[in-house]
Amino acid sequence: MNISKATKKYESWLAKRTSLIKSDLDLKHRLMAKDPFLFLRGTFYRWTQVWADTLPDLSRAPEVLAVGDLHVENFGTWRDIEGRLIWGVNDFDESYPLAYTNDLVRLAVSANLAVPTKNLAIKFEDACESILTGYVKGLRAGGEPFVLEENHDWLRDAATGELRDPTHFWAKVNALVTIRANIPKGAKRALEKSLPEPDLAYKLAHRVSGLGSLGRERFMAIADWDGGQIARETKPVISSACLWANDGEGYEHIFYENIIAYAKRAPDPFLKVRGRWIVRRLGPLCTRIELTMLPKKRDEKHLLQAMGFETANIHLGSQTAKSMLRDLTKRKSGWLNSATEKMTDCVMKDWDEWRRRT
Repeated sequence: MNISKATKKYESWLAKRTSLIKSDLDLKHRLMAKDPFLFLRGTFYRWTQVWADTLPDLSRAPEVLAVGDLHVENFGTWRDIEGRLIWGVNDFDESYPLAYTNDLVRLAVSANLAVPTKNLAIKFEDACESILTGYVKGLRAGGEPFVLEENHDWLRDAATGELRDPTHFWAKVNALVTIRANIPKGAKRALEKSLPEPDLAYKLAHRVSGLGSLGRERFMAIADWDGGQIARETKPVISSACLWANDGEGYEHIFYENIIAYAKRAPDPFLKVRGRWIVRRLGPLCTRIELTMLPKKRDEKHLLQAMGFETANIHLGSQTAKSMLRDLTKRKSGWLNSATEKMTDCVMKDWDEWRRRT
């Protein structure tokens, strides 16, 4: 099955589970043709379709509740229940029981594909080494949340750069067009329950964001409260694309709540799954971090090590460190490099075909 046919089949499957917005889906298709990194972000359904056939040995590694769609721009910050600034994985739409190696290889492939766009400046070998080093450190430490108050000064500086300034954030939010039509009752209920007080007046807008879930409904409530603006976002959650790739054989269960509940992190108290909708608080420092938002001067090796460590934080919620460390010791040196090269080749082949057909 080629990439065009796979995309058509997946989107037909998706349309049976949630409403799709054609203009957003068309935008996603155009962005996928722009460069291989964006293509990777938008095609987890294809990744999970070819993963096991391309790397059968790695697909049989110890199973964890994995992020699934992990990549270098699936990280962000939020405030925990104590108001502390926390950094970590931002999105778990595709969470599913998978070999722990899936997340590591996909993260390394995303770093490899981000280099040509000049969003990352690091050698391929160094990227793989940094991710794996961070992952092993995380396993051996038993996991530890990235609290950016007293620790991780370098990461705090990177995560609070100029492009994440409140002025920039609220200017973009206030430029969104107000929705006048009715929205799904579940989405409306999720947004209103997340606001700080009942019957608070708010502006409703459609938000275009992300790439993997682009095309699905995404609504934002924007309100004035106690001297400033606040925002909440909701979007539908559905079963992982892994279910589609396995021809419907697998878990219909949505694992979003499970993975955020058990991971070794300081959770976001505003991140909730309400029925078939997930809702979260959005703010200048409560959102995903794109590579272009990071300061130009940064330690790429240190950043990727942190991403590897945070991946361990996630995996330790469903598997023992001993299981992964035992498996890692059996693997030959350079296994991540080799696997990353093979999956990068798969992505590039599909991307070349996609851009020729669009």
